[in-house]
This record gives sequence, C-alpha cells and structure tokens, in this order.
Amino acid sequence: MSDAQTTATTAPAATRDGAADEVLLEVRDGLGRITLNRPRALNALTHPMVQEIDAALVAWAADPAVRGVLIRGAGEKGLCAGGDVVSLHASLTGGRFEEAAQFFRDEYRMNHRISSYPKPYVAFMDGIVLGGGMGVSVHGSHRVATERTRAGMPETAIGFTPDVGGSYHLARAPFHAGRHLAATSAHASGADAVALGLADAFVESARLDELEQALAAAFGALGSAADAGGRDDAAFAAADEVLARFAVAEDARPASALVAGREWIEDAYGRETAAEALAALDERAAAGGEHAEAAGRAAEAIRTKSPTAVAVAHEAQARLAERGADLTVAEALRQEFTVGAHLMREPDMPEGIRALLVDKDKDPKWSPVRLEDVSAEDVAAHFEPVEGVARLELS
Repeated sequence: MSDAQTTATTAPAATRDGAADEVLLEVRDGLGRITLNRPRALNALTHPMVQEIDAALVAWAADPAVRGVLIRGAGEKGLCAGGDVVSLHASLTGGRFEEAAQFFRDEYRMNHRISSYPKPYVAFMDGIVLGGGMGVSVHGSHRVATERTRAGMPETAIGFTPDVGGSYHLARAPFHAGRHLAATSAHASGADAVALGLADAFVESARLDELEQALAAAFGALGSAADAGGRDDAAFAAADEVLARFAVAEDARPASALVAGREWIEDAYGRETAAEALAALDERAAAGGEHAEAAGRAAEAIRTKSPTAVAVAHEAQARLAERGADLTVAEALRQEFTVGAHLMREPDMPEGIRALLVDKDKDPKWSPVRLEDVSAEDVAAHFEPVEGVARLELS
C-alpha cells in the first residue's frame, strides 16, 4: 500500500483462525476501514476479532498510505454489544482463569493502542454500543454519536465492573453520571454521550455513509504521509474539518435526559460508598417530588445487579477520579485488570453470565445478596494484586 488512492483489502481473520469474516478490513483513499461483521450477535467481540483489529492498527500506524481509521458495525442494530463473554463462561466455571485473562490482556492492549493512536481514529457509535463496543470507540479521537446511540457499560449486571478503559471515561464524566451508568447499567443516548464526554459530535445516522465518503475524500486528498512514524497532524486537522461540517449544533440536537437529572444524580452518587448512594436514592424516591420516580427506578435497577460489582465499580471510579487531570487510560486499564482478576475468581461473574446470557432465566443468585452486606474490607481487597497473576503490560 504505497499510494493513498490504492485500494487494498486485508485478509480477514477467517483465513488464519476460522473467524468466519468477523472483521472486514479495507484501505481505500487513505482511510483504513474496520467493520465488525457479526450482525446476528450484535457484532460482539471475540478473541480472534480483537487480535485482528489490533494487528491492523499496528500495520496501519506504520503505513504512510493510511491517513485515518474508521470503525463501524455491520447490520442495522449497532456498532457492538460488547465482548463475547458467553465464551468465557466455560473458562470461569472450569477454573481456567488465565485462559480468560488472556482475552482481557489482548483486549486492553488494543483499547490502549486506540487511545494513543497517531492517526485520526473515527468511531461511528450508532445504535447499540455497550461494553467492549465502548472499548473500540470511546478512546478514539473522533467519536460520532447519533439519535440511535445507546451507549453504556452494563458489566455490573453480570457480576463484573466497567472495563476496556471505560472506567477512565466514566470517572471523568460530570456530576458523577458515570457512577450512575455503572451501577444501573443504564444506556446513554447520543445527546447524553456528547454531554458526558463519551462522544465528540452528534451526527444524524442517515448521514453516516456521506460522512464516511467525506472522510475518505479528505484523507485521499492528502496523499501519502511523508513520515508515518509520528502524529499525523495534517490528518487530524482534516478529520476535524470534516466532522465539524456534519455535526448537529447543540441547540438543534435532542436534549440530554441525564443532564436534566443532574441534581439528583450528583446528590446520590456523590456519596462515599455505593450503599450510601442507594440509600440516598431510596430517600429521594420516598420523599416524592420532581425526580422521585427517576431515583426510584435507579434504586430498583441497582438492586438487580451484583452487589459486589456495584460496590467495587463505585470505589473504582472514586479512586480514578482522585487522580484528576493526571489520570491516564493506562492507569484505568491496569486497575480494571486487577479488579477483574478478583471478580473472575468469585461466584457472581459466572452466575451473572449464566443467568443473563446462558440459561437466560434472568434470576442470578448473588453472593452476598444485598449491597449493604458488602463490607469496606471486601471492596478494598479487589484493588490488591492477585497472587500469581502478572501485571498488565501495555505498549
């Protein structure tokens, strides 16, 4: 690929590991295109898909003909519904924790690479964007939400906590909205995503194909880069200009429901522990008033999630928020990996996956049952290294 106008398609994962064309890779007009191609599974990420995406990013970073990257999902429902955690269930129940951990190691390295990518990385966050779907989008330089966006980190519903670097963005969200999203597994709309800093621009979904064409035209016009080793400032400027042309102005896009609920969200989730946040939600719901119904729904949602996962997720964001402007994605990923190494060895994660995604009875038996029964000592223990588990290394 020596010329930005040359069309080149990278062989999909199927040619090497039987992944059945789950990732489609193409370079044309200076734009490297990644299409997640499992529409029947809402484009959920498998381990081979993660490896294929990461390999492409490495190759394209060094290719002067590639001036930018775009990721989108096949089908009509969304970008990606998360990681294929069903495949992890057998590993967890069989005690093969390192097997499961390797998936997370590779995924987190890919997430970190996206966060520091030297070329524009554009993500179409259209439709469902959950869990691992956030990991391949929210770290990008140009994140595009639409009126169809339903973004979130629903891990507490399966006994896990927000990962793939998502905790970094949740911890930085204003008025503790990230803690609310993590505890309840609620979805953020496109307007919410822009308001919370999870997306950069709001574009009408009907214009995404046109936006892709405009990006390709802009990158193609740049030709090949003189130096592919460093940050491609010209390409970033081109992506900025194109996205500005397509973005819907703030006063013309839908209002953010989360911003409208800022007062009650900030009051409840600003408490020191998740149990105290739940009590505050209960108190507001019982008192009546403008936001009583919303607070009651949040409290009800939290009580269906893993108490341990909710408590740990709250503490994880608090610890990251303490870093302030010095917080890095790498720090968040390493903390997530340590927390995850603990949760994989505890009963709630395999039980949550079983109840929601395997047997689908939606009746998980959590241990402990109540958030109030998760002690401070139990929570703190999740942030200590697990004996025999190597530290997450990020390039």
